[in-house]
Amino acid sequence: MKKIYFLLIGFSFLGSVHAQIVNIPDANFKAALLKANPNTRDIYDQPIYIDSNNDGEIQLSEAQEVFTLNVSNSNISSLEGLSSFTNLGSLGCDGNKLTTLDLKGLSKLFGLNCSYNKLVSIDNTQDSPILNWIYCNNNNLTFIDLVPLINLKNLICYNNKLTSLNICTLNKLGELRCNNNQLTSLDLCNKDLISLSCQNNNLSSLNIKNATIAYLTITDFSGNENLQYICANESQFADIEYKIYQYGYTNCHVNSYCSFVPGGAFFTIEGNSKYDENINGCDSADSIYPDMKFSFSNGIDLGNLISNATGYYSVSISLGNLKLGYNKTYKMSPIIENPSYFSVYPTIVEVTNPIKNSIVTQDFCVTANGNHQDLEVAILPIDRARPGFDASYKIIYKNKGTITQSGSVKLTFDDAVLDLVAANPVFTSQSIDNLSWDYIDLKPFETRVIEVTLNVNSPMEIPAVNNDDRLSFTALINPVTDDEQPVDNSFALRQLVVGSYDPNDKTCLEGTTIPPSTVGKYVHYMIRFENKGTAEAENVVIKDLIDTDKFDISSLVVTEGSHPFVTKISDTNKVEFIFEKINLPFEDATNDGYLAFKIKTKPSLVLGDSFSNTASIYFDYNFPIITNTATTAVLQSLGTNDFEFSTFFNLYPNPAKQLLNIDVKKNIAVSSISIFNTLGQQIVVIPNAQQTKQVDVSNLKTGNYFIKVTSNKGSASGKFVKE
Repeated sequence: MKKIYFLLIGFSFLGSVHAQIVNIPDANFKAALLKANPNTRDIYDQPIYIDSNNDGEIQLSEAQEVFTLNVSNSNISSLEGLSSFTNLGSLGCDGNKLTTLDLKGLSKLFGLNCSYNKLVSIDNTQDSPILNWIYCNNNNLTFIDLVPLINLKNLICYNNKLTSLNICTLNKLGELRCNNNQLTSLDLCNKDLISLSCQNNNLSSLNIKNATIAYLTITDFSGNENLQYICANESQFADIEYKIYQYGYTNCHVNSYCSFVPGGAFFTIEGNSKYDENINGCDSADSIYPDMKFSFSNGIDLGNLISNATGYYSVSISLGNLKLGYNKTYKMSPIIENPSYFSVYPTIVEVTNPIKNSIVTQDFCVTANGNHQDLEVAILPIDRARPGFDASYKIIYKNKGTITQSGSVKLTFDDAVLDLVAANPVFTSQSIDNLSWDYIDLKPFETRVIEVTLNVNSPMEIPAVNNDDRLSFTALINPVTDDEQPVDNSFALRQLVVGSYDPNDKTCLEGTTIPPSTVGKYVHYMIRFENKGTAEAENVVIKDLIDTDKFDISSLVVTEGSHPFVTKISDTNKVEFIFEKINLPFEDATNDGYLAFKIKTKPSLVLGDSFSNTASIYFDYNFPIITNTATTAVLQSLGTNDFEFSTFFNLYPNPAKQLLNIDVKKNIAVSSISIFNTLGQQIVVIPNAQQTKQVDVSNLKTGNYFIKVTSNKGSASGKFVKE
């Protein structure tokens, strides 16, 4: 019995010994482990011989002694058994025939070189969260799960078949070499990269915005002929645009509109603006103060922000480079259109050394300074006016004063060429050429809208309406008596009739001319946009560079928008209207939007001067659409017209170089034609002009001119430009 007992113990011991041997099916892998290698080291960085007992096998205890392992160029097809090397910190297995690599159990692995294999996958990366660097270039990888590798600093993965690369969790990443893959997009996700190489991919978009590119010294994105869009910080534009030119990319553009927070470290100020109606302190029951403007500075001017129509604002401000240290006080001040009417508390907000990613909440309370009556009205042409079609308009009226008011809004238009289709709300009274609405209890800062649809006469109707005719509208809000700024109690719109049109356009609502008496006062602009793409536009940004020689940019006031938006003013003349997350549909019935603003011209403009404005419209990552240039001239009127010039005459070409053609559209007996300069001086006269169809303008100087026609119906004037 004792012999049997000891025999059983012996067999158990032998089984235990064999159970500690690591199963390594690949003979070449096993041979490489058994071979003496001076690069194999233990956790103390001392060279070791893995098969320490020289039995020709690798025991589990022997495997666990290994910290640095190099089995490169050993003709290995499988690394099965590697999971037993649980203390492995650095693995070199490059130059083999591996098709898969399993990191299971390698929780202490911080360095991996598996380049020059035939890898199609690297599995269980979540088991190696402290990986510091990976060289996996020259393989057949189509995907790598990088999300768990939060400590990764160097990723060398060029010459693979990667179609996507998510590095957003790799906050320590400094070097990325992903060239010669099949990537279609790449987002650096705000990383502090030192080196980026992504050339020779299929990139259509590249997002390097908010990465701390001050440290990015090597950037190569050549060989991406499909690249259309690069999102970057504005400080990077010059370098990137040079490389776009250098690489010969003709369909690639750069902007910063993929996100709306600054790069690197920043903090956020947010809050609401309210009007204290009861003079008992602002609370949830008080009404909002919409579209409040704020200025920001930290020793230098950081620009302005205009909040949205809900009274809520939120602005993220860069803290600069925290690696260089900082000690700054950020100041924020509210700005209102009529500061003599109201007081705002607080008048200034100071934030000293804010914490990275912190949110500072600051509300503002507006109170009245006495009783002030101030009403405003404007007309917005929502649609283009086309012969024979309906056109929609919005009459927007607002109480800018401090007391609640009641009164009426009146719209005047040419009933002979425009037929009323609908009005909402229903008008109070109607007469020829006039509609009138009564309103009650319009509170301070309250805005109301009247929607009107009119049908435009076709060329077949009498009187006919044709392309290039002008439609005239006037809106008036009462009471005018005692109004402190009666100039904006009325609004005149002169709308051009068009046939075909660009759905993305810019219009000066005052028309192509203003009289000298209105210089220094507000002019109104409307920008319309339409998503003509095949998918929703998540964000729309309209960039407007203001000519500060002609306009007072500090006077800019937002008046209306089709969707919620905020306005950012920076770099002394750049205005950006940001429709973040607008998700504008592409279906024709719902793919339109617009915004309107007013701005004062400089009082230094004189007779004959002109001012122009153009906008760039960005739909997500697409090339910007450049609107027409809306040009308005300061011209002296030649007196009251007895009839509408464009109803009877058409001038072409306009601008003209040699001959100006005068096309008579209706039966009228012309007696004389005169041309005047912008000073009102007559410089050309044709006394007997019954048969005159052309006027030689070749001797005129370049500029704006009036042409006055006298006829059996009286006289009227048109305008043309001499090139």
